[in-house]
Amino acid sequence: MNSLIVSKGNLKNLYLNKKKSSAEIADVFKCSEHKINYWIKKFGIPKRSMSDAMYAKHNPNGDPFKIKNIATIKDAELFGLGLGLYWGEGNKKSKNSIRLGNTDPKIIKTFLRFLINIFRIKKEKLRFGLQIFDDMNKKEMLKFWTNQLKEFNMSREQFFKVIITPSRSLGTYKEKSKFGVMTVHFCNTKLKNLIDDMLPL
Repeated sequence: MNSLIVSKGNLKNLYLNKKKSSAEIADVFKCSEHKINYWIKKFGIPKRSMSDAMYAKHNPNGDPFKIKNIATIKDAELFGLGLGLYWGEGNKKSKNSIRLGNTDPKIIKTFLRFLINIFRIKKEKLRFGLQIFDDMNKKEMLKFWTNQLKEFNMSREQFFKVIITPSRSLGTYKEKSKFGVMTVHFCNTKLKNLIDDMLPL
């Protein structure tokens, strides 16, 4: 293989634009990965970090989101509301997943609209976790939440296994949690960092 066969333009297109790994490019040209890495270095093409390479591997078709241009008052209100919910209610400890849990279906649905309408995420990548007390009926609780979320056309396969915890004697807490706690999960490091950067310091 030489530079006439593998041009800088072709290599940049495969590596930078199509996000293919050096191993995948080696398969295309029927050569060793070592040779591809040699030409990447020879052409001065910036190598991806390990985290960038892993991100590209898990998102071969590009980002599973696209930020909407905020052009209307309605969009601006939803953006502000969703960001405020995430700031106040979201679990920000995870490094690669956007998470928000709540007992109120209205809050969960508002946050979903924020992710879907403002960031245009791929809905099939959403996951849901339900936590209930051991004196609750699991099937009834799942039915309640799937009905609440039916406008989003989520499948049962998008729900994690239900987490069951011992019942508490705190009446007020149990009343607020009578349908359990629903947590929205969207795993994407890039979007997680973007939203985190939007939060007030």
